[in-house]
Amino acid sequence: MKERSQRLRKIRELIRENRIESQEALLERLHDENYKVTQATLSRDLKFLKVGKISDGWSGYYYALPEDENSNESEKGLVQDMHRGVVSMEFSGNLGVIKTRQGHADSVAFALDKLNLPEVLGSVAGDDTIFVVLREGVTKEDLLQTFRERIPEIGT
Repeated sequence: MKERSQRLRKIRELIRENRIESQEALLERLHDENYKVTQATLSRDLKFLKVGKISDGWSGYYYALPEDENSNESEKGLVQDMHRGVVSMEFSGNLGVIKTRQGHADSVAFALDKLNLPEVLGSVAGDDTIFVVLREGVTKEDLLQTFRERIPEIGT
């Protein structure tokens, strides 16, 4: 049983520290670390750890640990989704329109929701457009300040 717990710890570490897109790539990394494991065992381990695949919104999918185990890494991924997808933002009062790359609106809106920005009441996504409603009394400048602090890559 000791070997299994060490292997599970190593799997978590590899997924946290690397972008791993397939079981084959993870299996290879485990073998590089001198863990003798079959694909079937690895598949069971991933299920046990509740590892999922997340779209990077651009070129494919990668493995990620559940949010509660890896909230800092999850936030990094959400920030990357925002950075990758946002093209422009315009506001009128407490309503905003965020333009995204084609097909990115859903992942950007999901990131907005999951980042729990206190300024955002809600959002609705299309294919390349998101409508955002700011909370009562919140201004565009308040939201942009939060973006500068939490999502500096957007370059507001």
